[in-house]
Amino acid sequence: MDTLIRQILTSRVYDVARETPLDPAPRLSRRIGRRVLFKREDLQPIFSFKIRGAYNRMAHLDARERAAGVIAASAGNHAQGVAFSARHLGLHAVIVMPQTTPRIKVSAVEDMGADVRLVGDTYGDAAQHAAALAHSTGMTFIHPFDDPLVIAGQGTVGLEVLRQAPPSLSVVFVPVGGAGLIAGVGAFLKSVRPDIKVIGVEPVDADALYRSLKAGHRVRLEQVGLFADGVAVQQVGEHGFAIARDVVDEVVRVSNDDICAAIKDVFDDTRSVTEPAGALSVAGLKAWCARHTEMDGDVAAILSGANMNFDRLRFVSERTELAEAREALLAVIIPERPGAFLEFCTAIGRRVITEFNYRLRSRAKAHIFVGMSTTSRDDARDVVERLRERGYPTTDLSENEMATLHLRHMVGGRAPGVVNERLCRFEFPERPGALLRFLEALSGRWNISLFHYRNHGSDFGRVLVGFEVPEVQRPAFRAFLDGLGYAYSMEEENEAYALFLR
Repeated sequence: MDTLIRQILTSRVYDVARETPLDPAPRLSRRIGRRVLFKREDLQPIFSFKIRGAYNRMAHLDARERAAGVIAASAGNHAQGVAFSARHLGLHAVIVMPQTTPRIKVSAVEDMGADVRLVGDTYGDAAQHAAALAHSTGMTFIHPFDDPLVIAGQGTVGLEVLRQAPPSLSVVFVPVGGAGLIAGVGAFLKSVRPDIKVIGVEPVDADALYRSLKAGHRVRLEQVGLFADGVAVQQVGEHGFAIARDVVDEVVRVSNDDICAAIKDVFDDTRSVTEPAGALSVAGLKAWCARHTEMDGDVAAILSGANMNFDRLRFVSERTELAEAREALLAVIIPERPGAFLEFCTAIGRRVITEFNYRLRSRAKAHIFVGMSTTSRDDARDVVERLRERGYPTTDLSENEMATLHLRHMVGGRAPGVVNERLCRFEFPERPGALLRFLEALSGRWNISLFHYRNHGSDFGRVLVGFEVPEVQRPAFRAFLDGLGYAYSMEEENEAYALFLR
């Protein structure tokens, strides 16, 4: 431990890394009821703390090792840390990445001058190839976490936290993958301020440190969840585990929905979008503070990275609202008769509707899938009870995994009983109550056979509506649409309608 502290104090990370700020998070602080601080490792040159450990290890190479070059296996931030450090030091670097690595990450490493090799389908395949290549070429393998000098480089995060934090700091939350970061940070914090709690945070489906501490030895997971890919490690490092046993007070496990909500919490206070692993510590902070309301003092969370794949943002946004109970998904049965649809929307009132799916199935009753904004779980339960009291059989699907992941995107389909259907696509200004006003404008003159609305947070609401309109009434129907005052398009000739709905 003394050797590690000396290595942290003499680390050369600042040749390439920057001292990141410890920023207050006022909005999250108000919600939790105690001051929250964010350690902004997402502001590093490669948007991740990984540059610290990679560079510190490579800065200690001797002349022979530098001449031979370095090799690493990674599909993410460690690859960029090694490539960036190698470019700074003028070293040849080979990065072995799985063939499944997104092209944007491969390009980022190549742009830094590294030689990228795509091998296998998993990190394990890439690591095995990298180890064999290192043995045959004499290149130095730079481990992402299980190396004392890598751990010392990551430990400089703890050094900065103590230098920047107020004396009232009582707990630090650290994301855990291979345990290199929590080992370095925890060792330094406990050596100077043993009163500060060091809390590790892991996803429930990648909890190698939690299980290892519980078992008293390193446990290897058979498989790990990949949502928080930056911490998707089957087994923590030998060096990191030995240190973590002495310096980690507790490990908190969180769900993917908790992580999504934490990404939004970080965005609300910083206007930055972290990757899932980057917001992991915030998710743990929220869960821990909810259980320890009697504790005093400030709390800090390490935002470990911001290399978010853009295509994940839609998933994160959807899951965030459910995780924070800001959206409820309900299945409701209403009678199939003229005006029943409008009556149901009136019963909901001026709540913000996030999603509305309906397809005529029979002439007796209709099943509606509706999402709406709520303020809490209790608020959602109140809505369900209120609808039931008004005679609408209602089921809350907010925590139904199949419904939230799949069903909300599948409601619809063909309806054999529908006749003379006319399909229209509308736009209307988006504001509270706008959907209800839109339905009121449609009146009850023609039976609605299909209705789909989804709130995308834009200025305009977009709705797809099917009407049953007898042939002789089509001129009157067209005149009615022209007089509504809403932009619309007829969609009967749309090939998607022909393939899946008509």
